[in-house]
Amino acid sequence: MTGPQPDPAALRRILRQFLADPDAAWSLGGYGAGATFRRGADEPAGAPSGGRPGLVTPRGALVLGEAHTLVPVAYETALGPGSWSHALALCRPLHLLPPCPVPAVSELGPDAEAAREEDRDGVLFGLGLPLRQGRLLARVRGEAVRSLRVACGRPADAALWAALPGLGAVLVAARGGDRIEVVLPDAHPGPRALWFDKLLRQGRLHAATAPIPAGLAPVIHLHPPHPVTADGFDGERHAAFQALLARWGDSDLVALKSRILAGESVAVPDTRAARNAARVAQAQRLCLSAGGADPA
Repeated sequence: MTGPQPDPAALRRILRQFLADPDAAWSLGGYGAGATFRRGADEPAGAPSGGRPGLVTPRGALVLGEAHTLVPVAYETALGPGSWSHALALCRPLHLLPPCPVPAVSELGPDAEAAREEDRDGVLFGLGLPLRQGRLLARVRGEAVRSLRVACGRPADAALWAALPGLGAVLVAARGGDRIEVVLPDAHPGPRALWFDKLLRQGRLHAATAPIPAGLAPVIHLHPPHPVTADGFDGERHAAFQALLARWGDSDLVALKSRILAGESVAVPDTRAARNAARVAQAQRLCLSAGGADPA
């Protein structure tokens, strides 16, 4: 296996390309907590203040200030008969991850890194969730500041989470110069705040089905548009992700999938990752054949 290699210039170009695509989705955080960002095709979108790359919409924001310095890992995941997902995980070496924060709500002061300059007077409160890849924060103003100060020193719970929309809070998932902001209450489709306590308490850095190389932890995920659409199979979308997979995927898994797509008789290694790659290949072979393309 050839491991993923950082390439900030190339990654910056890829991120810029998908920022311009309203069908791309993004997530920041860890297993069980974080935030996702997506926008509608006709939704107005501007740029974050300070010339930072990203997007700002009425419902949230995405800032990618340092994402291009992370380690890209492209992968696909079989979901069921004939279906799969794909993602580009932007990872950080484990030894560079901070420890989990103190498990209590804490006041952090004004949000100096807010995506919009006019939001920088909002006050940030850390929620103290056991998350190493980022921090889950709430930004509030006015009387809501007093309400969250009362909660300081105690663990965040489901009651506090449920109260945040009524406080006019903006949920912020942040890591260094990267962040996703979600105006609460959130709604699908659109930016979403995520907190699944049962998953979070497992202490995992990522789902077991994600073939992230040892020593790395995914911090940000780019979810490019999927080639299977309501109108059929989009060959251009498929080719675009396959190029990412060839560049930043596990070379052994890419080779295995290519051989299966070519119709070769292949002995699939008895590993979760290899079995997954074989299932993805079979699903894609069906889609490519149905679309009139040569699976090889």
